[in-house]
Amino acid sequence: MTENELLAAVQAALRAEHAAVYGYGVVGGRIGAKRRAEARSDYDAHRTRRDELRRTVRDLGAEPEGSAGAYALPFPVPDAAAAARLAADLEDRIAGVYSDLVRAASGDRRRSAADALREAAVRAVRWRGGSVAFPGLTERAVVPSASASGSSVRPDS
Repeated sequence: MTENELLAAVQAALRAEHAAVYGYGVVGGRIGAKRRAEARSDYDAHRTRRDELRRTVRDLGAEPEGSAGAYALPFPVPDAAAAARLAADLEDRIAGVYSDLVRAASGDRRRSAADALREAAVRAVRWRGGSVAFPGLTERAVVPSASASGSSVRPDS
């Protein structure tokens, strides 16, 4: 892969982390007290990854993309059950983006992307209560319909 393809994959991961940080803000506001610490921990993990990706973009000689003011959610999140589905959905999306980064990167960057993919897959299992085949490969995954969505968490227009 070329350096431009690597940069594009890193920027895509950064955009996904921005969306995840936003999404976990929604999760934290709707999740029950029993899972609030888990949501906070996952929020912090995404903020850390986001900050690492910003540094990586700068190391590659580019300007990191900023976050949007708001993001469209893939479905309404009126309660704790929907918040847990959203968290699983966010992690599935993150895993997909990191699988692209694994393909584009090499060396330490590839290892870091693979770690991020694995962490997202584990978090998705915790939130969903079960696993999917081939985390990060949406064309091969079988996702329960309650959290499946054709739309992505994207900036509001």
